[in-house]
Amino acid sequence: MLYAEGSLTMPEAAPSVLMVLFSAILTENIALTYYLGMCPFISISRHSRMAFHMGVTVTFVMVLTGMMNWALRHWLLLPLELEYLQLLVFILTIAFSVQFLEQFLERFFPLIHEEFGVFLPLITVNCAILGITLISQLREYDGFTTFTYALGSGIGWTLAITLLGGIRNHLAFSRPPRALGDVGITMVIAAFMAMALAGFQGILVGANP
Repeated sequence: MLYAEGSLTMPEAAPSVLMVLFSAILTENIALTYYLGMCPFISISRHSRMAFHMGVTVTFVMVLTGMMNWALRHWLLLPLELEYLQLLVFILTIAFSVQFLEQFLERFFPLIHEEFGVFLPLITVNCAILGITLISQLREYDGFTTFTYALGSGIGWTLAITLLGGIRNHLAFSRPPRALGDVGITMVIAAFMAMALAGFQGILVGANP
């Protein structure tokens, strides 16, 4: 096993880039393992098409901010001994990236921008975005591994929210218990998805005896 399930610390032997990518997509899915980014995960996943668009958008922001924050920390904050400001810098970077993306979509993809509505600027407070930066920092990933982890986490978040959107579409043809409500049945579905993805953990164990 590369590292203990749910652990945020890096093992003594650095994992390979492919293992980081694989685990970020499946076995350490940022939404289904760490429960980060759950607000848009539940709200946007009513329609698979919209969920996929949001996933691609979140992936772009994850990769962009992950690399920008890594560069700012290693090339600016640490040399100047200003690492105590890193959380503020990280949040400002995320806000800048989301604002840029919002203006870009409004200018070139107005239909997607209108489809997202208020949820697009809310990417700024998506804890999964900041979580990628902090987890990469705690594990002391280098620049390329940080890029790989951010990309894999974005793909994993997109995979999870798109699958959830497809399943929720089919709920129209079923009668789930009313007591659960919309949010309750969504969390139950997400729990089963998390258990299914956890089954891939055995591949990692077999690949790294």
